[in-house]
Amino acid sequence: MVIGAAARVAIGGCRKLVSSHTSLLVSSQCRQMSMDAQSVSEKLRSSGLLRTQGLIGGKWIDSYDNKTIKVNNPATGEIIADVACMGTKETNDAIASSYEAFTSWSRLTAGERSKILRRWYDLLIAHKEELGQLITLEQGKPLKEAIGEVAYGASFIEYYAEEAKRVYGDIIPPNLSDRRLLVLKQPVGVVGAIAPWNFPLAMITRKVGPALASGCTVVVKPSELTPLTALAAAELALQAGVPPGALNVVMGNAPEIGDALLSSRQVRKITFTGSTAVGKKLMAAAAPTVKKVSLELGGNAPSIVFDDADLDVAVKGTLAAKFRNSGQTCVCANRVLVQDGIYDKFAEAFSEAVQKLEVGDGFKEGTTQGPLINDAAVQKVESFIQDAVSKGAKIILGGKRHSLGSTFYEPTVIRDVSNDMLMSKEEIFGPVAPLIRFKTEEDAIRLANDTIAGLAAYIFTNSVQRSWRVFEALEYGLVGVNEGLISTEVAPFGGVKQSGLGREGSKYGMDEYLEIKYVCLGDMNRH
Repeated sequence: MVIGAAARVAIGGCRKLVSSHTSLLVSSQCRQMSMDAQSVSEKLRSSGLLRTQGLIGGKWIDSYDNKTIKVNNPATGEIIADVACMGTKETNDAIASSYEAFTSWSRLTAGERSKILRRWYDLLIAHKEELGQLITLEQGKPLKEAIGEVAYGASFIEYYAEEAKRVYGDIIPPNLSDRRLLVLKQPVGVVGAIAPWNFPLAMITRKVGPALASGCTVVVKPSELTPLTALAAAELALQAGVPPGALNVVMGNAPEIGDALLSSRQVRKITFTGSTAVGKKLMAAAAPTVKKVSLELGGNAPSIVFDDADLDVAVKGTLAAKFRNSGQTCVCANRVLVQDGIYDKFAEAFSEAVQKLEVGDGFKEGTTQGPLINDAAVQKVESFIQDAVSKGAKIILGGKRHSLGSTFYEPTVIRDVSNDMLMSKEEIFGPVAPLIRFKTEEDAIRLANDTIAGLAAYIFTNSVQRSWRVFEALEYGLVGVNEGLISTEVAPFGGVKQSGLGREGSKYGMDEYLEIKYVCLGDMNRH
């Protein structure tokens, strides 16, 4: 591992961003972050969960040309590990392995698959501390939040271990007396699962759980920014008894891996979580082979606070919806729409709550806000802030890089935001809460729906009648009423409009990995 030099660079970066009388303190903090991360890395490596090779056909292998990519700790900039950089050849072999394994895996009884998935769930929970540390190390979120992601991610494996036994067909009353009409649900085949970096475990288990439960086999491509958690989860899957080829993991050259998955006739389904722009390209590339596609794409979530809302509930709910994972989720409140009568009170109370958020390394006790994933993410946030301020918005709190340096950014509240600003139109994906004023319920609905996205929305009101009117009118796949954290394995997750196709989680998530087969049995009256 290359740690010393990178840590010195991170420390130097911190020094440049603070005044001379605080530079020694911040340097010390950066050194401590580096030491903590190094200690965690060594423990994970000795545990066997810090894997750096891809998984193909049940074997851990290097890339065929021995190329590697570096995985960085966003809190310090230091290099955690060099992992195999795979491409077309490795992906084609992973597909062939999945295709070969499909026959035997799909022919297991649902009960047999269920037992294997349950063992995988048990192992994920048994290793939740190590997996949480790995998530914090490569993605940056606070350790408590990372361990929470492990529990959330594992819940999909538990749920689909149970749901595997509930894939029911149908018998249809026949149109002729000598016929019997049956409907079967069968696994679609080999699945290509492309996952993002913001939830390195949960976005994989949410796809792989129902795929394996239904009898499909899977080739997973984790983000090249956060592949280590996926590899650790795959190691535990092998220990649980998932057979060789049923689960493969390749990472590295994203365009080559994506092209191989999309062009292969053996891959029958693509499931993807990521940006709308990339989702559109995948959808187009899947057309020549007519693959089944499910897409969970970008959002532009409104959090609507009405005059009659309970102020404390609205502040708490919006804070949770906005600043989870430092604002780096597709369901984060991207726009906070506040009605005239409560606007100033909410702005003051919300800013006070945001000011209490603790920014720091994810391994530090009490940290609630970690770093952004990389410098490009920080630059995007900065550009959105500059655009808003240039058009008349006013920063109440934050609005700049944090004194810790690296990719830390101050939790920010900005008021007087209008619909013509970038942060109203596009995902911020950072710790910035734009406050937008509205007058009437009709205005709120119009503003909320004025976007190509339609993933999540939030409403805060004490009126039952209003909540029904508004959530029925909102063009979103998920709506939280007086609640900011709404994701769960038992409910369907997905968007409308350009936020995607299909659903993940719940019983509806199984349907994405199943094909319906109609069978007509004739000549049934013969003796």
